[in-house]
Amino acid sequence: MFSNAINKSRIWKKLESHCKSMRRILMKDLFAQDEKRAEKFSLSLGETLFLDYSKNRICDKTMSLLFELARARHLDEKINAMFRGDKINVTEKRSVLHTALRNRDNHPIIVDGKDVMPEINAVLKKMRQFSEDVRFGRFKGYTGKKLVNIVNIGIGGSDLGPFMASEALRKYWMKGINCYFISNIDGTACAEVLSKIDPETTLFIVASKTFTTIETLTNAKTCRKWLVDALGEPAVSKHFVALSTNTQEVAKFGIDTQNMFEFWDFVGGRYSMWSAIGLSIAIAVGMDNFEKMLDGAYMVDKHFCETAFEHNIPVILALIGVWYNNFMGIHRYGVIPYDQYLQYLPAYLQQLDMESNGKSVDLSGDYVKYMTGPLLFGGAGTDVQHSFFQLIHQGTEVVPCDFIIPAISHNEMGAHHEILLANVLAQGEALMKGKTIKEAAEELKAAGKTPEEVEFLKKFKSFSGNRPSNTIILKKLDPFTLGALVAIYEHKIFVQGVIWNIDSFDQMGVELGKKLALGILPELQNKSVELHHDSSTNALIQLVRDLRE
Repeated sequence: MFSNAINKSRIWKKLESHCKSMRRILMKDLFAQDEKRAEKFSLSLGETLFLDYSKNRICDKTMSLLFELARARHLDEKINAMFRGDKINVTEKRSVLHTALRNRDNHPIIVDGKDVMPEINAVLKKMRQFSEDVRFGRFKGYTGKKLVNIVNIGIGGSDLGPFMASEALRKYWMKGINCYFISNIDGTACAEVLSKIDPETTLFIVASKTFTTIETLTNAKTCRKWLVDALGEPAVSKHFVALSTNTQEVAKFGIDTQNMFEFWDFVGGRYSMWSAIGLSIAIAVGMDNFEKMLDGAYMVDKHFCETAFEHNIPVILALIGVWYNNFMGIHRYGVIPYDQYLQYLPAYLQQLDMESNGKSVDLSGDYVKYMTGPLLFGGAGTDVQHSFFQLIHQGTEVVPCDFIIPAISHNEMGAHHEILLANVLAQGEALMKGKTIKEAAEELKAAGKTPEEVEFLKKFKSFSGNRPSNTIILKKLDPFTLGALVAIYEHKIFVQGVIWNIDSFDQMGVELGKKLALGILPELQNKSVELHHDSSTNALIQLVRDLRE
């Protein structure tokens, strides 16, 4: 049975009708008709962040209809329900309270009759004490040396968040501290990190809520053996800490449970870097800077909760994404940070978006008959200008882009940053304006090409234009701004889940392959085990067995 409630609604039909007229409209004409278009379609969060969304295939009527859609989906009520702690993760019957982790005014948040803030504050306090003890050499390794190599062992949200944020804030790392991240079950990942570090000066952070995640525990056991081979069994408690809730398994591993940091079921993995999962961030940049990141996210939380939809940055970004995905037939977008420190932001957002909204069943348990989560890809500019930007400019697929850049350079290489700024601003203009065949022909003539060459090359040199982008300018990239930026995307993705009537907070889709892998593992290890898969999988397992002989 299919759910028709949303895409058969009156407002949905109005948007479909409006879209037919907007397909013929060129953005460059909209700019020509309204000299205040850029001012009308831009917003700021104080001096922290500025959003220009004027280079989108939208007009006043588009946005008005999209806001009507948000109200028809009772978005304001859904926002309040999330922040209040209602169990909006319906498939797992859980609250969704990553926002409580950065609840900086500390107002009570009640889950199952209990205020969760005292426990959150206790973990933050414990993180501060431990991170400072490591940073300043009070918590030492087994041989009495300072721990300067911090190795985070996790996967998914237990890796992508702290890895992205640590790299984004690399400028703030304490001198002498080095951070490494192991996530891939490929043994090369472990081997490469272990080859760079000294067991006497290394602290391993094992991030697994259940302490049973196969990838994380396999990597952790490999690192444990490496340490024990070098320093002996008693060293484990001085060189390993756990981010987990499974006290029994943590103790069995040899970790002192006093060095176990808790997080909660109401925090999903991809939203967990604000919790103890961010311990590696706190050690690298200091707890003061970690809490500034929380402050930035909290500022956006307040903006999201308190600001009318017409001026609400996450809401507007979300609705524009819905406009393209469900009405314009554009099911992808790119995130392009023009900042080397933000090079891992697209990978982090891939999980945040596609794991959250890659769903085909709605909250009623019915299959949806409309598009949900889009495909996201990206990379750091200007590198990606020389890879996939050819498709973005001249390919048959339209790819809306979010361009992100700090206005202020991180270093003394100001000339480099001016070039970077010029590039990001030029990309948005080029995608919007394009270049007509006539303009291309005139350029070729001016370059001295023969009439035959002009006639042949003019189409190759033309650009269709009318390709959308948002430009997000940060004043500078610092912990506060990073927290704000990530929170904007978190809330954007939540809003889209509300519009599509799906559960953005489970991830059932990652489980099936993991379960099947556990069945295949013994078949690879023992060639006498009979195979009962499809013919392709059976043949592949047998091929691997044969190649190993």
